Amino acid sequence: MTLRFGVVGTGAIGREHIQRITNTLSGGEVVAVTDINQESARNVVHQFQLNANVYPDDKSLIADTSVDAILVTSWGPAHQATVLAAIEAGKYVFCEKPLATTAEGALSIVEAEVKHGRRLVQVGFMRRYDRGYVKLKEAIDSHEFGAPLMLHCAHRNPEVGEQYTLEMAVNDTLIHEIDVLHWLVNDDYTSIRAIFPRKTKYALSHMQDPQIFILETVGGIVITVEVFVNCKYGYDIQCEVVCEEGTMRLPEVPSIISRKDAKLSTEVLTDWKQRFIDAYDNEIQDFIDAIRKTGQPQGPTAWDGYIAAVTSDAGIRSQQTLEKEPIQLCNKPDFYNH
Repeated sequence: MTLRFGVVGTGAIGREHIQRITNTLSGGEVVAVTDINQESARNVVHQFQLNANVYPDDKSLIADTSVDAILVTSWGPAHQATVLAAIEAGKYVFCEKPLATTAEGALSIVEAEVKHGRRLVQVGFMRRYDRGYVKLKEAIDSHEFGAPLMLHCAHRNPEVGEQYTLEMAVNDTLIHEIDVLHWLVNDDYTSIRAIFPRKTKYALSHMQDPQIFILETVGGIVITVEVFVNCKYGYDIQCEVVCEEGTMRLPEVPSIISRKDAKLSTEVLTDWKQRFIDAYDNEIQDFIDAIRKTGQPQGPTAWDGYIAAVTSDAGIRSQQTLEKEPIQLCNKPDFYNH
């Protein structure tokens, strides 16, 4: 069985996923595309030599009976409507984050999927498929180091464009830590607080940079995450887990060690796509394989997307108040406990 994809959104991330499905992964094929910019959609078909139909909108693409799964890589605010339409049509969905731009929107997707009665949705939180994070998860779950007490994390970018906003530090940057750290410790969040350290001279005039976020969990774990989007030196993701009987740290990206001009050095990546390219490949391949083998995806769920949305909303509130903001989730449906 070949899983036939319809792609909604042919911008940068959409093109990258089309490329990996077409040229890198196995078991999938792109048979339909759409974009608000119809020329972009047509160009993608030509660029990747796809045997695919170009549709004027997501609804007509979803209605195509030759499409098995919808790949949602459009503008974030459009995700909710597309995912809901796909669920109603009984189509599988791989949705890039955010699942929805509000907690209410994400919850509406959860409710629609539960009503449908079968898992259809996977959210694009690719860090769960990064080999370093997988090793951290295995170490925590082994209990070899005792219970986790604290996590110290950093998410650093060399720079961001003028369009980057204070809220994007949560919705576009911290969002990855929100999901992967919840998955690592398997414990729900209870609160989040934003702290603004001294502002770097490289910060955009309209926003604070860097920022620190403190998350607390039901079990009492305290997590600090530094978000520094104009650090200048490179793209750097750090995570240290402090446990009762030891610590563990996310491994550095493999790089040669050079000796030159009386210096010992290694390179630091500057592009986030290079850092997580394998994880992107692995998550889409897992989506394809799980559906082919079990009839439903097994990666990050719509409920995980809801958790991220609720936590993000609280994080943005804390950016405004600089106070600890509560994180309150609805009761988790039994549907997502299986």
